[in-house]
Amino acid sequence: MTTPCPPLPTHPSPHPSPALVRLTWAQPEDLIGHELRQAVEDGRDAGPARRAWLAAGGHPAPARAGASPAPAPPELRALATRLLDELAALPSPLSPDEPDSWESIRATWPEHPPPHRGSAYTPPARPAPGDGDGPTPDPRLAARLEAAWVGRAAGCLLGKPVEKLPLHGIRALARAAGNWPLNDWFTAHRVPPEVLAAHPWNRRSAPTSLAENIDGMPEDDDLNYPLLGLLLLQRHGKGFTTADVARLWLDELPAGRTFTAERIAYRNLLHGVEPPLTATRHNPFREWIGALIRADVHGWTNPGDPAAAAAQAYRDAVLTHTSNGVYAGLFIAAATATAATGRAGIHSALRTGLAVVPPRSRLAEAVRFGISTAGEHTDFALVVDRLHARYGHYHWVHAVPNTALIAAALTHADGDFTHSVCRAVSGGWDTDSNGATAGALAALVAGEVPHRWAAPLKNRLATTVPGFDGIGFDALAHLTAQEAARS
Repeated sequence: MTTPCPPLPTHPSPHPSPALVRLTWAQPEDLIGHELRQAVEDGRDAGPARRAWLAAGGHPAPARAGASPAPAPPELRALATRLLDELAALPSPLSPDEPDSWESIRATWPEHPPPHRGSAYTPPARPAPGDGDGPTPDPRLAARLEAAWVGRAAGCLLGKPVEKLPLHGIRALARAAGNWPLNDWFTAHRVPPEVLAAHPWNRRSAPTSLAENIDGMPEDDDLNYPLLGLLLLQRHGKGFTTADVARLWLDELPAGRTFTAERIAYRNLLHGVEPPLTATRHNPFREWIGALIRADVHGWTNPGDPAAAAAQAYRDAVLTHTSNGVYAGLFIAAATATAATGRAGIHSALRTGLAVVPPRSRLAEAVRFGISTAGEHTDFALVVDRLHARYGHYHWVHAVPNTALIAAALTHADGDFTHSVCRAVSGGWDTDSNGATAGALAALVAGEVPHRWAAPLKNRLATTVPGFDGIGFDALAHLTAQEAARS
């Protein structure tokens, strides 16, 4: 989900413009357009606010970027701030079916979700007191977790060069390289200049994520957040609170490495707003994909206990997200906890994940649609076309379409790693996040990642998360398995 800020000019003008530092995903004049869109999605009457905004000269939200080209004048910015407050006061008619409290979410579960029959996880015997300084990681789990870390990185890297491109652009680039249906890394080799000009790679990712230049795993927020989740568990254990997550971010996460809902929550913390209000104060991105990309570590550390994984994911998610944004994290955490046992197939993992999502929510409906549609077509491109026709009105980073696509890709691939990541990325929307999540789950189920995907990563991960830059996936797997073994 990396969407970096535009760089400053190399040679600043002698007459500085107020737009020299244009912070993305934060300006009221850009947030209001996204909040108007969110209001339509959750059934609030945004008509009066929209008319007032447009009549004053306001613009819609940027379609794909994080900020409009120029800042709004003070009076328009003030109007945007006022309208954000007015829209926040409008109740959503969907609230009964899309609850936010943990107790209300739990009340929608058909049962305290057990793992799929036959997939229960038996941890290794714990050492006797005095036999060691810490928990003994299960080597079987560590091997699966290494595959999951590698799978997450490979899927993310596959999606990085085409992030933010429309679906037809992704297909055009892959076809021009003879790589369609997608089955390998993207490459510029053999792609005609006119195709590259029409569909430019993500400029920040292309130098490190095409087949011809991959050299280890470059930094990405889709890997930074699992690292932060691991750090959270090392410091606070499985009983961490949302406040612990907030303090960890302020201590260890550079503000410039946050985007969308995470950036708004970070800013809210600096303004003295306490969780969970950090997720709702001027945060139109609260149902986007950020909580989903933070969920894997909660499933990895609770193998065979999807309810515990979902509870951890919830306490993490509510710092930044609400309703469907939170549910996406619960879905992935519970599915991952089931897959981490090594005795559950991808379909049972997805069923368990769906069991912790409020069944009448938009996210549950979208996941069910993704799974059922994947079962109806042998050609995955037709599945993608149906998903885009049904959910294309959502923003490309929203949790609803992306979670539906992940579920469809994993279902259609039937546990195959290559097919899982390639289907998830070829479906568009948030390509690197979808590839990462699909790759981690598929790798857990398969227990390994094919050499052609793992080798270019060179067992090396770049990050700005303190203490982890250059770490190997084998070391990360050992550390994660240690946290899984903790009480």
